[in-house]
Amino acid sequence: MLTLSAALGACSFAPVYSSGSLASQPLLNLAFAKPNSRLEQVVYQELALRFGHSEAPTAPLAQVFVSASASDSVLSRTANPAKPMEVTATATLTITYRDDSGKQPIRLTRFATAGYSRSGQVLADKEAEREAAERAAKAAAESLRLGLLATLSR
Repeated sequence: MLTLSAALGACSFAPVYSSGSLASQPLLNLAFAKPNSRLEQVVYQELALRFGHSEAPTAPLAQVFVSASASDSVLSRTANPAKPMEVTATATLTITYRDDSGKQPIRLTRFATAGYSRSGQVLADKEAEREAAERAAKAAAESLRLGLLATLSR
């Protein structure tokens, strides 16, 4: 028992699907353009939280364009007033290098969906759609983050 506990004591816990270098998030210190909408602001906040933010004039500039659209998630009619809906957020990230290195810009487009229910009450429906759009934008931001890490690791 003593030998087994000593052997287990030497083990450490680490994420199964990542190496030690991916477990610690690299800071890219990106400069971010000004958001033109609430959804763009959500994506910028998520990316700044993960990659860091820089005010340096030579920092790579990240520009995001986000659009969202709502649609019925089912194709049947029902008497139930709670109608399932779905919002799809499409986010395009462009990283432009401003340090005269000659690197080509990186452009990634990702989309994500989030569901909500429409009840027929105008204010509740609008708020549910807005909240679902923000959830979809956060999911798209995470997908952009992973796509950027994959692109930079090549």
